Amino acid sequence: MNAEAVDEIRGTAAGTAPVPLSVLDLVTVGSGRTATDALRTSVDIARLAERRGYHRHWVAEHHSMPGVASSSPAVILAHLAAHTERIRLGSGGVMLPNHAPLVIAEQFGTLEALAPGRVDLGLGRAPGTDGATAAALRRTDGLSESADDFPQQLAELIRFLDDDFPDGHPYARIHAVPGPVQATSPGGVQSPARPPVWLLGSSGFSARLAGVLGLPFAFAHHFSAQNTIPALDLYRESFRPSAVLKAPYALIGVSALAAGDEHEARRQVLTGALSMLRLRTGRPGLIPTPEEAEAYRFGPMEREFVDSWLGNVVHGTADEVRAGLDDLQKRTGADELMITANAHGGEARVRSYELIADAYGLPA
Repeated sequence: MNAEAVDEIRGTAAGTAPVPLSVLDLVTVGSGRTATDALRTSVDIARLAERRGYHRHWVAEHHSMPGVASSSPAVILAHLAAHTERIRLGSGGVMLPNHAPLVIAEQFGTLEALAPGRVDLGLGRAPGTDGATAAALRRTDGLSESADDFPQQLAELIRFLDDDFPDGHPYARIHAVPGPVQATSPGGVQSPARPPVWLLGSSGFSARLAGVLGLPFAFAHHFSAQNTIPALDLYRESFRPSAVLKAPYALIGVSALAAGDEHEARRQVLTGALSMLRLRTGRPGLIPTPEEAEAYRFGPMEREFVDSWLGNVVHGTADEVRAGLDDLQKRTGADELMITANAHGGEARVRSYELIADAYGLPA
């Protein structure tokens, strides 16, 4: 990886934010809305994020979920690259066991060619879906086996990205294109730069692996809050300096939504909580409207789940959200906060990112 790509791993906090603020976009589809609507909202958010000084805009791979239209991160990122100029774009993440490493290297080499110097490749080992769908994606029933192969798959992917398989390796004559091989070909002028690799996780496995390899680490605090501090501690304890990073760099994904008042914020985040409840109980669907969420009659166990879920969602007025984010950053020592705003309508999500930017004094 070249020096420019290494430098881009670290962001610079803007305004009065203690660390860089970024966006995690799940491309959610609300009841009465279409995937086209959701993708247009993604463009609106990316443009706003770029204008207001957010550092990155990542999209996450999910499958067989009616309310999440991000099954093809590389396609979405190419679209966002065409509508932005400066903001970093990336995957948060691509689920490596679902794909051949060469395919990912080609996709993200293409993205790097489309948006030079601003593409991140975040990788996870979970399926991003249920077991049956994962089996259909991978054409195998060995889901746990695929996850266990993750370090080997990661090493292979990095070899393809760097085009440095050793002589005698079966893949030594195979090249991911676009990629570094174009710079070494006769007459080649292609930059050898490639996207920086991040490891994503919600437990200790990827935390330890990222530390041992000296890679930046992104933790899914937004759905695994109880594991955040242990995983970050493990990452930092395991960290070994590398050509990529001299010191650990940890980003956390956090669910946060700001609105004009606390009541409206509560109405909006309740839609995401009900959607998650349905997903966890085998009833995935579109994101319900605030009216539907308010009218839903929660059973005792359902209420317990929703209250627990909302306890990890930072929501309220812009100042309340800022206070919650600042407190979370202090408790975790995160080097970057990546905010995901889950709500029914695109308008509420766009407005939330605008209000948070205002609260931190990010450039207008």
